[in-house]
Amino acid sequence: MSAGSGHESLVDRVPLAQRSRLARWFSRLEGPQTIGHGAGFWALFVLVVVAACAYPLFADGWTVGNAAYFLVWTFMAMGLSVIWGYAGALSFGQTAFFGLAGYAYGVLTINIGEAYGFTFLALVIAVALAALFAAVLGYFMFYGRIRGVFIGIVTLSVTLVFETFMAQTAGPQWAIGTARLNGFNGMTGMPPLTVPWFGGDIALWADRPLYYVLLALTVIVYLALRMLLNSPFGNVLVAIRENPERTEMLGYDVRLYQLLAFVIGGGLAGLSGVLYTAWGQYITPNSMGLTAAALPVVWVAVGGRRDITATLIGTLLVLSIFQTLTIYGSQYALVAMGALLVLIVLLAPDGIVLSAANLLGRLTRRRRA
Repeated sequence: MSAGSGHESLVDRVPLAQRSRLARWFSRLEGPQTIGHGAGFWALFVLVVVAACAYPLFADGWTVGNAAYFLVWTFMAMGLSVIWGYAGALSFGQTAFFGLAGYAYGVLTINIGEAYGFTFLALVIAVALAALFAAVLGYFMFYGRIRGVFIGIVTLSVTLVFETFMAQTAGPQWAIGTARLNGFNGMTGMPPLTVPWFGGDIALWADRPLYYVLLALTVIVYLALRMLLNSPFGNVLVAIRENPERTEMLGYDVRLYQLLAFVIGGGLAGLSGVLYTAWGQYITPNSMGLTAAALPVVWVAVGGRRDITATLIGTLLVLSIFQTLTIYGSQYALVAMGALLVLIVLLAPDGIVLSAANLLGRLTRRRRA
């Protein structure tokens, strides 16, 4: 800006310290804890996002709604990647947080309604409730020195207890206000997400409007997690995964970092639960069963649990395969998913996407050398 200009640019109005903090955070979009860097990667990322934005223009409403359904599950998978892949704690509790947030959204919206965009406030409250439950459960686990396989046992037990309890709430006495829990049949009748607008609220049904909202949320959460995981916080999580005893000897509170990762993962699973409930206007105890609890582990393991990008790609890939198998041979779909997990553990323990990315990186470096 010249000295004689009569106005400041928008950038000049931002304090220098704040600008440096923003630059530091944006620089963490690339780092040692995530694959993908350089102009080529980000050009491909922009191309994929543009293609995803253009996709509904060339597809019918049912196909777009199905794509929105796939995007709903990415938040749960990315949350599990933070807990398991980065912090090293295998958890089967994602579906418990998913179900809790879904039911909370249903109770709030059925009792209070959807006017004035209350559904988005209900989304925030439900996700916060899931994160709070994760904080309480995680506190007793990690500060109780529960480690290794026992974390999986505890979280799976909590999930199954929650499912069993909700399946037994069929009687008329099981209601919160006007919201009936309906036992095994599940809760229905909750509204979709609505946006306040002049002349009436706009309902985001399971088609193009909801798809674009979910796509925007997926991109925002993905980029935010890249910045978080490439920060000192993410570096400590990886150190805990590799050697928790050494990390503790260096002065870090291992229990606190694991708890924070667990809360982040629980909140993201709760976000999936709310979006799923708003997408289909129902939630059932089946969504918290043994099969539902195991599927996110398959998604994350196939893509590559130790990288958020691999997790995102792998989740969308496995969901597509699973749905195809369900359509053409439902009795074999779960068997195929189990066999796929076994093969991945034996042949590519880092996941298909992450292993392919690492191989490509090695070949590129060798070619440059």
